[in-house]
Amino acid sequence: MKVNGADESLDVEPWASLLDTLRERLGLTGTKKGCDQGACGACTVLADGVRINACLALAVQYDGSEITTIEGVDHPLQEAFIRHDGFQCGYCTPGQICSAIGMLAEHAAGMPSAVGATGLTEDEIRERMSGNLCRCGAYNGILDAIMEVR
Repeated sequence: MKVNGADESLDVEPWASLLDTLRERLGLTGTKKGCDQGACGACTVLADGVRINACLALAVQYDGSEITTIEGVDHPLQEAFIRHDGFQCGYCTPGQICSAIGMLAEHAAGMPSAVGATGLTEDEIRERMSGNLCRCGAYNGILDAIMEVR
């Protein structure tokens, strides 16, 4: 697989999660293990540009894929998160940023959401980002950062 632009050739057990492989084998610790059940989004990465929960993905499933973790992100959202205080403890921030990048791409591709708004309204962003939790409650800053760059 290619991770953050670098070709990585790894022998991994068939049961190894993508999250554990990124953190333990490649030393990319920006992606966090939150719930380890796919409920919090702290482990969100981009696989071929699509956001996924790395804790629920097997590394072997992504052989030949392009994986982008927060360490490989260079996006205006990062500065917007800082300007709008879209982080407090920072634990969820890597997953929030990767998820927001994926969400913006989904919206640009015309993928619908439950809200069904034609533009990226605050309600639309809240719905599309609902799989990413912030225990500190920085949701207003996260929303403001995404609204700025949408």
